[in-house]
Amino acid sequence: MKTPLLAVVPLLAFCPSGFASEAQSIAPGAVGIMAKASAERILYDFQIEDNLRGWRIQDDVVMGGRSRGMFTWSKDGYAVFSGDVSLENNGGFSSVQTYFDPIEVSGFRKAFIRLKGDGKPYRFIVESDNADRHYYVSEFTTSNEWQTVEISLAKMYPMRRGDRLDIPNYPGKTMVKISFMIANQRAESFHLQIQKIWLE
Repeated sequence: MKTPLLAVVPLLAFCPSGFASEAQSIAPGAVGIMAKASAERILYDFQIEDNLRGWRIQDDVVMGGRSRGMFTWSKDGYAVFSGDVSLENNGGFSSVQTYFDPIEVSGFRKAFIRLKGDGKPYRFIVESDNADRHYYVSEFTTSNEWQTVEISLAKMYPMRRGDRLDIPNYPGKTMVKISFMIANQRAESFHLQIQKIWLE
């Protein structure tokens, strides 16, 4: 399987260095880790700062809200999604996301995220097709310690604009977007450290 070339995302130049394909060397500029053949696919490893390129913040400001998020890199080898959620002007969420060319994921059943949170719940979101107007969600809780979150791809449920849809769960065939979101219906500060995202 060839390492996919990722699409350019509006407002921010994109670099494909976050991806690794099965049984192949990681793309030039990526962290020096090799995926296990037919067992693991590393999507992003944030030990290298360049792997933040292509990720961008989307807050409720697109709807008039006042939440503010940031996505930064720590020299200790992880990304940091942090900021403040505000309920003013009917707001209430902050997210960070990245789009890429479609990748085949039918050989995988679970997503794993190595992270350290702040005790608050977050959402892991994927999209399967650029033509879709909906996305698929899994909620997870965090602690104040490093943990590995395990997500069943088949249990990711469909949503659109915050509403759950009465259609099948994530089909698990292709993936074009990854996103993290905080939307707990309350005003709060947040801090989520993300080290690695991969599929098995």
